[in-house]
Amino acid sequence: MDKRRILILGGTAEARDLAARLAGRADLAVTLSLAGRTLDPAPQPVPVRSGGFGGVEGLAAYLDEQAVDLVIDATHPFARQISMNAQAASAATGVPLLRLERLGWDETQGDRWTRVASVAEAVTALGEDPRRVFLAIGRQEAKAFDAAPQHRYLVRSVDPVDPPLEAPEVEYVLDRGPFALEAEIALLREHRIDVIVSKNSGGEATYGKIVAARILGLPVVLVERAAADDGHRAGTVEDAMRLLDHLLGSRKRGV
Repeated sequence: MDKRRILILGGTAEARDLAARLAGRADLAVTLSLAGRTLDPAPQPVPVRSGGFGGVEGLAAYLDEQAVDLVIDATHPFARQISMNAQAASAATGVPLLRLERLGWDETQGDRWTRVASVAEAVTALGEDPRRVFLAIGRQEAKAFDAAPQHRYLVRSVDPVDPPLEAPEVEYVLDRGPFALEAEIALLREHRIDVIVSKNSGGEATYGKIVAARILGLPVVLVERAAADDGHRAGTVEDAMRLLDHLLGSRKRGV
């Protein structure tokens, strides 16, 4: 059987879920691409390609060389560079692109959110007075908070923050979601947290801290996503499953 080739740009739970659902289909050959930033990635249900492509040109060359029929960008909602590269490579090669991006969280009664457009704005939003801050934004942008050394930080990430923050009072927690609500409440109480800084990543795996903040009456500085780009988009794995067959059907081999 002449299999249709799908490249999933992954690193999220949704990417793994989608790959698992497609793994058993005899008509598809699925490859999952991981950026390689996580030191100990979770096991994946399909063949994995690890590491970058070398920008737009490298990704476009890979799509041509591997005769890829469909690219599914299921990267993190804040992984903007790879998403932009995927758009440009899709336009250059004519390979259809489907963006699978989980929906963001909605503010509900009891939430005390300050919405900001960037991590730099989140640093400023903490204010001048010293506070106990729970940084739940991952490790790559945690260093930005060195600009506000008056605060005491609790930083949670999957891998160590390297180099560590230079602020004088910082504790680190290495952990991987999903995080249970009860554990999140206990963590916030134990460290006497005053405010949480989070990205609006969406999904259930890390939503516990948002609910915990609501229960404890804590404010959350929430970094919002950039405006969505046009194109084929899915907010859930189920939506992606419905769209991908349509996109594959619209692409003829050799075109």
